[in-house]
Amino acid sequence: MLEVNQITTLFIAVAMFLLGTFLVRKVGFLSRFCIPAPVVGGLIFAIIATTLKATGVVEISLDTSLQSIFMITFFTTIGLGASFRLVRLGGKLLIIYWIACGFLALMQNVIGVSFAKLFGLEPLLGVMAGAVSMEGGHGAAAAYGETLQGLGVDSAISIGLAAATLGLVAGGLIGGPVVQYLVKKFDLKPVEVPEEKYVEQYEHPVTEKSFMNQVFLITFSMAVGTYLGELFSNATGFVLPGYVGAMFTAVILRNVMDRVKPGFINMKEINLIGDISLGIFLSMALMSIKLWEVAGVALPIVGIVFIQVVFITVFAIFVLFRALGKNYDAAVMVAGFLGHGLGATPNAMANMSAVVKKFGPSQKAFLIVPIVGAFLIDVFGMPIIIATINLFK
Repeated sequence: MLEVNQITTLFIAVAMFLLGTFLVRKVGFLSRFCIPAPVVGGLIFAIIATTLKATGVVEISLDTSLQSIFMITFFTTIGLGASFRLVRLGGKLLIIYWIACGFLALMQNVIGVSFAKLFGLEPLLGVMAGAVSMEGGHGAAAAYGETLQGLGVDSAISIGLAAATLGLVAGGLIGGPVVQYLVKKFDLKPVEVPEEKYVEQYEHPVTEKSFMNQVFLITFSMAVGTYLGELFSNATGFVLPGYVGAMFTAVILRNVMDRVKPGFINMKEINLIGDISLGIFLSMALMSIKLWEVAGVALPIVGIVFIQVVFITVFAIFVLFRALGKNYDAAVMVAGFLGHGLGATPNAMANMSAVVKKFGPSQKAFLIVPIVGAFLIDVFGMPIIIATINLFK
């Protein structure tokens, strides 16, 4: 057994992040389907570690105790980006799209748990192949997986990350063909409208003082939020992932600061901290996957993800497309829905970008999808996931 200490684990995670970034830039398939760089790098390490164990050379044990700090930091930065001013710009279509995402999260958990039971798996593993990994993506899979493993559900992180990866690839594959079908079937054309988008009015250059101000806001939200989350869990007995309290504290702080001191929050710096934290967090999560534990349930997980793909495709074509107006903007939003409904917001943006390059612009889609995918989706998704976990724990 080769035990790798905390600092060396952190170094390897950064190295795998950089390796993944290089490979995503150089390998067309990885770039085309928006596979996250830390997922690529971390998975390479996991494959190497599994090979070394399988061949009897050595078993590597990583100290990933810093992982939860980076996880909470990332979700806190998401909360600090949740300005309520964004919501008002989307209007009725944003509300419809948002509600559809909430319904999808509910159905993904129903599908995941139902088919996990059918395949003879622990129901909570079905949650990991449900909204956690589909709408939540790799970040949520690693975060909730950590919570479930704390409840004694072995391989929760590994299975969640595997499902998230399959969903991410599927979301990138089906978005374009579905929209192409809709455009041709209904003879859709883009309509030029005055561009309306949210602009960060107070963004300023990165400086040491400003950067430390953002670090202060992040760590304040983390400290208060995690403390409140623990109090809530102790008082109610309701399992709450560590980052939830921090994220919602950050949402409140963001909207208070927008009123009392506009310009104090610099999203350029917040996003930079968030991106770095997510990269390291995901690298560590993927590096620590024990692939030999996933092998036994690989076929059922693939089956559940396949059913998830079929459901979201049918729902997007026959329900969401019509609810959004059955026009070109609705078709482009369907591409985004398929992207982040099975993977992540960057996947949604990649899907929509490919569509508009071929068929024409859609300002409404590029306003609504990022707003919902970036933070509003958690307003519905998070309670649904937490309630499902507590129902079957």
